[in-house]
Amino acid sequence: MKILVIDDEPFVLKVMAHQLGTFGVGEVLTCGKASEAIARLAHKVNDIDVVICDLQMPEIDGVEFVRHLAAIGYGGGLILTSGEDGRILQAAETLATAQLLNVLGILHKPVKSEHLRALLNSNLRQTVRRTASAGAHYSPEELRGALQEDQLQCHYQPKVVLASGAVAGVEALVRWHHPRDGLIYPDRFISMAEEHGLIDQLTRTVIKNAAGQARLWMEEGLSLTVAVNVSMDNLAALDFPDYVEREMRRAKLPHTGLMLELTESRLMKDLVAPLDILTRLRLKHIGLSIDDFGTGHSSLAQLRDIPFDELKVDRGFVHGAWRNPLLRAILEASLSMARQLRMKTVAEGVEDQADWEFLRDSGCDLAQGYFIARPMAADALTEWIRSWEQRRPDLVRDSGAGTGGRRYRG
Repeated sequence: MKILVIDDEPFVLKVMAHQLGTFGVGEVLTCGKASEAIARLAHKVNDIDVVICDLQMPEIDGVEFVRHLAAIGYGGGLILTSGEDGRILQAAETLATAQLLNVLGILHKPVKSEHLRALLNSNLRQTVRRTASAGAHYSPEELRGALQEDQLQCHYQPKVVLASGAVAGVEALVRWHHPRDGLIYPDRFISMAEEHGLIDQLTRTVIKNAAGQARLWMEEGLSLTVAVNVSMDNLAALDFPDYVEREMRRAKLPHTGLMLELTESRLMKDLVAPLDILTRLRLKHIGLSIDDFGTGHSSLAQLRDIPFDELKVDRGFVHGAWRNPLLRAILEASLSMARQLRMKTVAEGVEDQADWEFLRDSGCDLAQGYFIARPMAADALTEWIRSWEQRRPDLVRDSGAGTGGRRYRG
């Protein structure tokens, strides 16, 4: 990998170059002026895999630099650093993401070696995969054919109880097994499905497959709640609750074994039909989770109007909250509100043991993330559970959850 570090302080450049060199990441380049870095990148925009940039620089500051990166079409990873207030750094990250740059994360100065290493380790492989597959495009006709030919399958990511470490359920994540390109992830085709009227068929396919798999697990002695993502576009057909009920009956599963995770990617123009459908689902004792809470259109108004029984905190507020006062305040406020509303809480994006222990101490109910497990094929779950049971005693022993034990306060 080739990494470019931009900072106007020569000592900082020297230290970061040394840190990266010890990681064995590949070639490390340094630059003291943002203007020189822009000129270099403009000449060979795809030559650099990761850019690490300070926000506070003379002549061209980090925000201006981000604007230039977007303008030249930079497609590699971006890490922002600063000694400024954390909220400024957070705003810069949001701005860069809004300009479709691949932001790997933000780091406070002075940058700690372990934080930099963790950021690269957790994000670099995903960056390479996204960059390598960026050229492939798929048509609505291809997706329609995939639905007809059963090319859409589910992978499953476990959810565990933070207090005990017990496996509580899984989230079903759709994958397209493309005959030419292999495994295609949902960010490549979900929006297209919504735009071309295919999302209802897609979601019903996922529910059918997930319910059938849950039945197979139950026959093996595994009683797991299966969560399925539901688009707002699924809430236009008034027969949707009846379809869900039929699939649960066909699979001989209790209705409480299904959780529908609602993500509102676009603002609801008409609340009547969605509220009709969601209320009927709850009457049938099918769980409803507000997904990615705190982002997009997921809001307090939804909590007021829709009978959710689970709140899922977005990964952007979870990972690193133990060391970030801003994220910690938002996370703890979300958990407190959910408890007052008698809702279960799920934390997405649990990436390391520090996240895990902080969430246990915060009283969150369930956790999901790469620290626990990546999404996996259904036939891999049983073996994963065996390995998890070996890890579990160490993760729930003496962590101080709710007992005044170790607390992460940055």
